[in-house]
Amino acid sequence: MGANGKSNLKTALVGTAISLLAIFTIFKLTETKITWEIILKANSYYIAVALFLHLMFWIFWAVRIVLLSSFLNAKVEFKYALEMTLASNFLAAITPSSAGGEPLRVKMLTDKGVSVGSASAIVLAERLLDAIFFIVALPVFILISGFSTRFGIEVGAVFFIFLALFIVFLYFIFKDPKNVDKIANKVYKILQRFIKEKKADKAIRFIKDELLAFRQAAIDLVKNPIKNLTILFLATMLIWFSDFLVPSAILLALNEDPVVLLSITSQLILIIVSLIPITPGASGIVEAGMVYLYSKFLPSHVLGVLVGIWRAITYFSNLVVGFFVNVKLLKSAYLK
Repeated sequence: MGANGKSNLKTALVGTAISLLAIFTIFKLTETKITWEIILKANSYYIAVALFLHLMFWIFWAVRIVLLSSFLNAKVEFKYALEMTLASNFLAAITPSSAGGEPLRVKMLTDKGVSVGSASAIVLAERLLDAIFFIVALPVFILISGFSTRFGIEVGAVFFIFLALFIVFLYFIFKDPKNVDKIANKVYKILQRFIKEKKADKAIRFIKDELLAFRQAAIDLVKNPIKNLTILFLATMLIWFSDFLVPSAILLALNEDPVVLLSITSQLILIIVSLIPITPGASGIVEAGMVYLYSKFLPSHVLGVLVGIWRAITYFSNLVVGFFVNVKLLKSAYLK
């Protein structure tokens, strides 16, 4: 295993250790005797349903990659898109803000002959679709569920501000191609401080070409028929609702009320909180956040089991499956 592989494994172990420590702490702070009784009586059928829902999360994500690629006239097979999803989910699970997944997806798309600009546009479109979904869904579910916490509202407001600033930046790029030169010139001045002029010139030409390619690819994507954009948004909804229903399936396994609306609202808040760049895969943060949110409508003795099984299905499975997919890719021509 190379240096990068060892580094990734080490980070994965750190994230796993933090998550397990958080779950252990939650168990200690809740009614342990009742908790173990609940675990022993858990319904395996609904645990299987929870696993199936997370499997559908992977599948729908791969489908969206295929759709996005096809709308930009790039052909990506479903099997390859699924490998991209699993491999990038592993890197997302071991990096703060899940930031490690995007560069790998760009790399794997370019390995299939997609230009860096188009690949970047595809990956950025994924993030934008997710962000739009979160911004729309959070207030809707807060309204229909009646579940509101000051914490959730503050998280939503901060996320909305950063999204608005990012959209302004995108508008600046799309408004006029000359704005790409302005950005490139500012980057060039920064690069000159750290690398030689010849290397800075070469780097800035590459950055400028790819920014223009990204701009054109993004414009081509937006020019797609409204039907295509609607399909992409529906795929995004299926991705996230698949995973957001996992806690409700686990609650059914524990013979508890699935509290679907309250659970989905809490999941929307948690997914935004997980973007805070502190620990690998937001380990420790999401466990604590989940206990805080779910304690508002669930008995304390259920919380430890719920969080433990939920993290096993949605986080540890990403690490295990994603690790083996990455090993396979590293042995193939994809990442040479």
